[in-house]
Amino acid sequence: MAIIFRRVNEALDINTPAGDEELSVNGSDWLWAATAIYLVSFIILYATSFVARSGEKIFHYLFTIALLVGSISYYAIASDLAYVVIPVVNHRPGDPWTRQIFWAEYVNWVVSFPVVTIALGLLSGVSWATILYNVALAWTWVVSYLVAAFTASNYKWGFYAFGTVAWLLLAFSTLFHGTTSARRVNVAGDHSLLAGWVNFLWLLYPIAWGLSDGGNRIGVTPAYIFFGLLDVLLVPVLSFAFVILSRKWDYNTLNLAFTRYGRVHQGGEFPEKTTTAPTAPVVGEQAA
Repeated sequence: MAIIFRRVNEALDINTPAGDEELSVNGSDWLWAATAIYLVSFIILYATSFVARSGEKIFHYLFTIALLVGSISYYAIASDLAYVVIPVVNHRPGDPWTRQIFWAEYVNWVVSFPVVTIALGLLSGVSWATILYNVALAWTWVVSYLVAAFTASNYKWGFYAFGTVAWLLLAFSTLFHGTTSARRVNVAGDHSLLAGWVNFLWLLYPIAWGLSDGGNRIGVTPAYIFFGLLDVLLVPVLSFAFVILSRKWDYNTLNLAFTRYGRVHQGGEFPEKTTTAPTAPVVGEQAA
């Protein structure tokens, strides 16, 4: 029985950490917990997609992808994999010379941030051009921070500045343009709640990055406790909020209704509800 109930995190014994500033066992324990949250959320959301109303599964599909990628990313980080050791900028006596930078976290963001952006865009009813613009801003933000994290000089702050500008443009677009459009489709209240939550969390990411991968002011373990909390609140929590609130939304008004014939235009009809399938013509009979 002792073997059954024995739970020891041996990830860092098998995959040895590297760098002067590295992930601790306690940090790995928390990351395994975050992995479990993502994985359980993925299973629940995927399962509920089978009972969602026909044509109203778009948010299930979007967040299922984000949750699956997040599960893989956090599995990699908790296992002490998918990292690069980078020299610390402005090293001071007594400070670590090198630091573990987990690129798996940026892979998670490059998927989850656009998913969140698309979900907000679909809810608000903004144009596809605006949605694509917001997705491009999210990618610019994440990639800029990734390049900054891998830059072993003070030039990293230039990339950080570019990425932060992209975040500011994204925040403005989702809050201003999104809210304006959401009023036209009568979901302003829910959109303001969800967009406000997302942008509050997004506000904390530049701070967390500046203290960790950027400025090396906090260690790897505190950094990934910070990032892990932000990610869990952003994706698993937001995914369930979207799915629960979406039950009262009019997908036809939002132009999100899908049928076996494709996407239904705003104010359109479901073809399978108004027509019957044509009968097969008799061989040799001329079609009318």
